[in-house]
Amino acid sequence: MALNYMGAAAINAVAALLSIPVIAAGIWLSTQADNACVQILQWPLVGLGVAVLVVGLAGFVGAFWRLPWLLLAYLVFMLLLIAALACLAVFVFVATTGSSGRPVPSRAFLEYDLDDYSGWLRGRVDAPGRWDEIKTCLAATAPVCSDLNITYTAPQVFFAAWLSPMQSGCCKPPTRCGYTFVSATNWISPIDVGADPDCAAWSNDQDRLCYSCDSCKAGLLQNLRREWRRADVILIVAVVALLVVYAMGCYAFRAARTDELFRRYRQGYT
Repeated sequence: MALNYMGAAAINAVAALLSIPVIAAGIWLSTQADNACVQILQWPLVGLGVAVLVVGLAGFVGAFWRLPWLLLAYLVFMLLLIAALACLAVFVFVATTGSSGRPVPSRAFLEYDLDDYSGWLRGRVDAPGRWDEIKTCLAATAPVCSDLNITYTAPQVFFAAWLSPMQSGCCKPPTRCGYTFVSATNWISPIDVGADPDCAAWSNDQDRLCYSCDSCKAGLLQNLRREWRRADVILIVAVVALLVVYAMGCYAFRAARTDELFRRYRQGYT
């Protein structure tokens, strides 16, 4: 009996340790400037990770001190948490479906369209007043355009450069507008302002640029998509590992309870 309970304690300790990558993924997202400004996924990840840690430790205590009621509570709440983590993993995968960018003729960089992303994700940045808060935060914590004029001084160099999604969307006008390159963040004489609403939204004011453009919102969503997909891989691995550990914990708990019943039977309690 003692061996079965010690095995259950070890298994529950492993379940508690599996909370660490989930918490770490949430903390990593919170350190990314774009996620810090949007604040959607990181705190649910941290919260669920902490909950798994607490429940796993409760299961360890229940097994170590042979408290069947606490072990039973561990099994119930851990199952609920695994289901919540699995639902979150599926939700993140579905919410981040969409384009990875559109190629542009004679350009090495990609451009991004807001309509290529899920309606739910668009709504997190496109709600009235929401984008003003986000772009102010981005300008303060993640200035993405300031070094472009130093790095890319000639049009040929700029057009052959790989730009990050936010640099592509926020620091220059869309290529289809037909602007003429003066510098990486200074463009003049558009050929077709009506080709895209962002053409008229572009400004050579270095504090504005294309931060009010839909392409900038799309660049931000592409960054979020890439980072969330990385976090989702960790989440999926953690869910699979927790399911395996949970199944082992159920077996150990049942074995311990069976040994307990046999012990009582031998001692004449039944």
